[in-house]
This record gives sequence, structure tokens and C-alpha cells, in this order.
Amino acid sequence: MSLRIIVVLAVLCGVTGSPSVTVRPEADYAITTVHPNSVPETVEETELFEQLDILVEEEAEEDVMATGELNPNHYQAQRAAKVVQHYLNTRYGSPYRLLGLHKVHSGNAEDVADSGRKYQLEISVQETLSNTTEKCSAEVLFPRGEQQSSPQVQALCEAHLKINTTAQEEALYQRYKMNQSLLSAQYIPDSYGHIDPDMKPFWHLCIVASSFIMLNESSENTLYNMAQVANITQLATENDQLKFDCHILLHDMVSQEIIHWKLLFTWSPQEGVKVLQMEQLPHCHDCEKPPNIN
Repeated sequence: MSLRIIVVLAVLCGVTGSPSVTVRPEADYAITTVHPNSVPETVEETELFEQLDILVEEEAEEDVMATGELNPNHYQAQRAAKVVQHYLNTRYGSPYRLLGLHKVHSGNAEDVADSGRKYQLEISVQETLSNTTEKCSAEVLFPRGEQQSSPQVQALCEAHLKINTTAQEEALYQRYKMNQSLLSAQYIPDSYGHIDPDMKPFWHLCIVASSFIMLNESSENTLYNMAQVANITQLATENDQLKFDCHILLHDMVSQEIIHWKLLFTWSPQEGVKVLQMEQLPHCHDCEKPPNIN
């Protein structure tokens, strides 16, 4: 049995297994199944069973980057399209608006001299909270060089910008701007995948903030999702922005690694999300374990 088939079977076990695995933010490991809290941000991820045959067929050709027209379900087109999702969230995401990849309709890849590889994509983007979709045209350039650079993205899809979330955002902003006590929370979602309703806007907000990391770190060999907010703390600020410090867990579905990052960011309805600092946390074998949250 080939390694690729073994990985596919491991993923299948991860989808059908127990959801009660406790996430331990201090752990230094590479998991072999889908992370229990990893968010299925695309329709394709929720249709895993239908794509197992495609993954097996790709095994022999995965090491070869194709040019020209791509299979929309092929890993190359899917990974490039996922980068477009992160790009859109960095520009337009909010606590009440998240943009996700719904479907790749077509894709084309070409080598661009010494610049890198360019992908031309026709995709459907879904506004996950209102469950509306729209077709978009996008271009993703993965730069070539000894030092990895973040992908360059252009996307044309304007309809989602017309979704009006102003009233909800303003109410959330005023509530936490005027609070006497600052927000502090851990493990969003918890080990069962549960998110307290009051914390859902901050889960969304952290997904938006983490999109800056996922966009910056993405390559043709990665496929990132947000897995969990280990902790988030609201910080005092003298300006009009709400300010947050958080520790997040990202899941690279290609390597099956859980990667820990520290984020410092601000948000307001007028200015959106602004990332001030992002730092990948070192591997930690001896950190204090979190309490059992089962």
C-alpha cells in the first residue's frame, strides 16, 4: 500500500473518529489525521469521501507541477484557490463576514520566466455566514527564489462587498469598547467543537486575522486552515481600535502539522482588521499542559 493511500485512509479515520480529542496547545507534534477542530472552510473538504479516488489517482503525479489547463479538483488548483480565500478575508473579512472557497470551476498554470508560477482561476466564493455564493476570477503568482515570498494575488468579485454588516459590527464594537472588564477566553472551539454564541464573532475575527498569516506563509505545497484559538485577550488601548493578543493553532492539511502562532491585531468597523505583529511560536515539549476541557 502506497504512502499516499495510507494518508488517505488516515484522513478518513480522522473524519469518522471521535470528536472528543483534547487540543493541547503546548504539544510539538505532526498529526496523522485531520485535526478535530479544523474548520471545513470549503465545500470540497466536506465532500472528502467523494474525492478519495481523485487523491489516489494524483499520487503518481503529485511530484510533477503541471502547466496548462488543470483539473479543478487537483491539488494544484485547490491550493492556489485556497490562497485566494485568505487574500479576500484579509481585505474584506470581519466578525460578521467570512469569505470561503466554495468550488474551483477551472484553472490554468504557467511558468513565468524567473518570476515563479502563475495560476489563472475561475472559482466560486461563499460568504459563509449568509451562505451566498458568487463566481470570481483570480490570479495567484507564487514567486520563485531561495527565500520564500508570499503569493501575489488579484481577485475580481465585488458582490460580497455589498453585504451590509454595519449594524452588527457597530453593536459589537460599542459593547467591547465600553466594557469595564476586558475580554479573555480560551479554547475556541473546545474539544467538542462547541463555540459559545458570544464568542463566535471573535472566532470569526481570529480567522480573519489568521488569514494574514496563512496568506503570507502559503506556497504551492501548503493548504492551511484555522484549527483553534488557544487563547485571546483584549488589551487596553487609548485609540478607537479594539486591540487583541491571541495564540492560534493553524492546521496545514498537507504536512498534517499543527503550527502555533502569536498574533497582535486591532479591529474596528471603520478600519477593519490590522495585524500589528505575528510570530511563529517555537516548538515546546515541556510547556504546562492546559486543563482537561472534556
